[in-house]
Amino acid sequence: MQPRTPPSYALVIDDHPMVAQGMGQMLSQLSGVNEVRHVASAAEGLQTIAALGAPLIVIMDFWLEDGGSTRFVTDILTLAPDTRLLMVSGDSHPALPGKVSAAGAHGLIHKSCTPDQFKTAALAALSGSSWVAHGAPEKAQATRPAAAQLRMSGNDLGLTQRQTQVLDLVLKGKPNKVIAQSLTLSEHTVKEHVTAILQKLGCTNRVELITRMQGVDLILPAGTSD
Repeated sequence: MQPRTPPSYALVIDDHPMVAQGMGQMLSQLSGVNEVRHVASAAEGLQTIAALGAPLIVIMDFWLEDGGSTRFVTDILTLAPDTRLLMVSGDSHPALPGKVSAAGAHGLIHKSCTPDQFKTAALAALSGSSWVAHGAPEKAQATRPAAAQLRMSGNDLGLTQRQTQVLDLVLKGKPNKVIAQSLTLSEHTVKEHVTAILQKLGCTNRVELITRMQGVDLILPAGTSD
């Protein structure tokens, strides 16, 4: 027998129980939200959606225990395409809104926002709008000055060490032949790595990949030279 699907529930993905509970309490006050589920990891979130069906809204922490969570946005929205997904973070780095938007999430809320701002952002997302940073509308962020680089490792992006090395060279504009020579790999192997990287980061080609990685300072595996 299939488990009962809640008629309308919200899902909070955050590995800090008190924070998750607080956000859950605010979500429970929204009209149409009859139940709130809390999980500590993106994997648990995917399992919950698979078992219970698509939630109305997902609130997911940008930084989870196993690294950056943007790499899970595509998985969640593929499983629940009608779900609205907002990310939250206590990090004020100005590059975060761009990374959240590039991942396909519907907005970013800073953890320093007030309960009213949080609820307003959630309602905006549920109505089909985007919401970023401290509760400011996305269009208000368009004039933000150029951001410092956001440091992320290959692990944060869901990549292996070798894929991270290949990505670094792709971002430097190197063709597969040069990458193969630099890493002592066959061109066929490099091509396979590039294909895997594009799939994991939700891109269809190198131009889209380079655009998506703007604002990210890629941390290379230990022992890798520039």
